[in-house]
Amino acid sequence: MSLGFDEGRLQRVAELCDRYVDGGKFPCAQVQLSHQGNVAFRYTTGWSDIESKNPLREDAIFRIYSMTKPITSIGLMQLYEKAEFILEDPVAKYLPAFADPQVLVGGSYLNPVTRPAQTELTIRDMLLHTSGLTYGFHYSNNLDKMYRESKFASIWGKKGDEIETLEETTNKLGEMPLLFDPGTSWNYSMSTDVCGRLIEVISGRALDEYLEEHVLGPLGMDDTGFYVKDANNGRFTSNYAITPKSPLTRIDAAEDSPYLEPQVFLSGGGGMVSTTDDYQRFVDMLINGGELEGERVIGRHTLDFMTLNHLPGGVTLNELGQSTFTETAMEGMGFGLGFSVLVNPAANAALGSVGEFAWGGAASTRFWVDSLEKITCVFMTQFMPSSHYPIRRELKAAVYQALK
Repeated sequence: MSLGFDEGRLQRVAELCDRYVDGGKFPCAQVQLSHQGNVAFRYTTGWSDIESKNPLREDAIFRIYSMTKPITSIGLMQLYEKAEFILEDPVAKYLPAFADPQVLVGGSYLNPVTRPAQTELTIRDMLLHTSGLTYGFHYSNNLDKMYRESKFASIWGKKGDEIETLEETTNKLGEMPLLFDPGTSWNYSMSTDVCGRLIEVISGRALDEYLEEHVLGPLGMDDTGFYVKDANNGRFTSNYAITPKSPLTRIDAAEDSPYLEPQVFLSGGGGMVSTTDDYQRFVDMLINGGELEGERVIGRHTLDFMTLNHLPGGVTLNELGQSTFTETAMEGMGFGLGFSVLVNPAANAALGSVGEFAWGGAASTRFWVDSLEKITCVFMTQFMPSSHYPIRRELKAAVYQALK
């Protein structure tokens, strides 16, 4: 069935996936479209591991990296709904390491020059990525280098690496300077990892336990978590990247991945694995106003609030942001509490609807929710970096041109 879509024109989605796999750009691709809660199209192609010629299974498990962020954001906002905190609360109220934040104004990464922050660092800033935190992989300033030297990017670690816990990581983050005064700019960052730690402190539960009890479990997302369970090892995919050696270099083999073991660092910003079917249940909940099959995960009005553009003055990421990298195009795009929000499709230069919310992951995965057209899309693959090919924008064109 191709509910809401022209069946013939939908084949362009499959053809796009085939071009990437057959052309040696991606190891695999799996895409699923839903319309009004019903699966309208699904296509699976390629290999879970190229070297062993294992075909991609329908129930394959993928690293979703930053598609973890919306799950963590929903978890934190559940506690907001219980009046456990307000968005204006200083982060330091719950995480004392973030008291008296300093802003980097000069010096070197070894001898930074700082000044006191002029604005409060709030929980809303963490959800919104206006916190002044960064990622080490941006490679754009001395703070990024300070993060790299501190080995904050531990979700990219290998077996045997010394990896710190979420508590240890956030304590170190709190001691670092900020890139700017909170609320004055937007920078894609480890903010959502701090949101994960806030969940732990406010709820009194470990992040994995909290999310399992309050988000994953109620939604029946049995294959989603911070590691691959032993019984599911055969369903896990290998991860690939373009390198000087090859356009598809295996950088994390499925049979020897750190994800086969419980993680020391529970990264609410990028540490989860999932399946297309599991993540579909998450987006079904989102497009259904926070509820799925009688299980209410988040309030309808709360979700509407989260998917507004919260950037100061209603500006776009391009107007406010200074990120050298993000999982979405910045033109015409706003940001809510855990999601990008499309505010101007013309400026974004891609097909879509005003109010559509979305996010992606570092291995080129992507989802979006379009409440106007009542469609969702979940796209899975395992290729890095996600910025190398324009697959996400090409996929949107292929999907929207098929709408009836």
